[in-house]
Amino acid sequence: MEGIVLSRYSSFYYVQSDNKIWECRLRGKHRLKKADVIAGDKVEFTRVNENQGVIENIKPRVTELYRPAVANVTQLLIVMSLKAPYPNWTLLDRLLVLGSYSNLKSLIAFNKTDIADDNSVSLANEYKKIGYTIVFTSVKEKKGIDELQCFLNNEITVLAGLSGVGKSSLINALEPELSLKIGAVSSKVEIGKHTTRYVQLLPLSGGGLVADTPGFSRLHLPMELKREELRFLFPEIERVQQNCKFSSCLHKQEPGCRVRENVESGLMPKWRYDNYLEFLEEIIAQERKF
Repeated sequence: MEGIVLSRYSSFYYVQSDNKIWECRLRGKHRLKKADVIAGDKVEFTRVNENQGVIENIKPRVTELYRPAVANVTQLLIVMSLKAPYPNWTLLDRLLVLGSYSNLKSLIAFNKTDIADDNSVSLANEYKKIGYTIVFTSVKEKKGIDELQCFLNNEITVLAGLSGVGKSSLINALEPELSLKIGAVSSKVEIGKHTTRYVQLLPLSGGGLVADTPGFSRLHLPMELKREELRFLFPEIERVQQNCKFSSCLHKQEPGCRVRENVESGLMPKWRYDNYLEFLEEIIAQERKF
């Protein structure tokens, strides 16, 4: 039988196959190899009885995130509230860079449109101009919920965003019965107040899964990310940098930099460029340290 790991608790793995959740253990040979099975892993397992099984094989991962640890994610959903709290544009850009570096599609839900001011909405729209997929949502007004649902269908999505931006409210609006599913899985793994220590994939009615995680515990940039690679993770920079005087231009102080010219003329959002420079300095500092 084949399935996908929804969660792990101790030595038990909870695998969804079709519409049923199986409690599984690893076959001995995998335990001896210390195979690390995480949420999102696609596995082959043998049925032991009506509710239990033994994982025989772990299929290769297409993608893998480390913090939170989840495999085969296809997209990143970043939730930003437009007010209360106001958007953290630096955090948003950092998450977009991390998503792109991890080869994930990135989707931004700008939430709480019912209380948003014009300035926040205007800045949010700049991300659409850059080329990112955005959805304006309001749980109170039921705005953008159906549109967001379409983006989650048949995807494995991991959520990111600060506390208070409305991640849980959005998911509950998308799936009114999801709390029952969460309770069913949690009761199986017997996790009480410590649930947030574990990544848990929650089934959606549209066929997708959403990762309920403890959050991104580490938001500094990957050690493997080189200074020359960062420019390719900002779409607006990547589009124009071929016109720079030097092909190796880092868009910092080099002469003939078309990126800096676009920023100075207002063709490129200055706060995005400022964040690029901040991330660049962070990467350079990491390189010098190691």
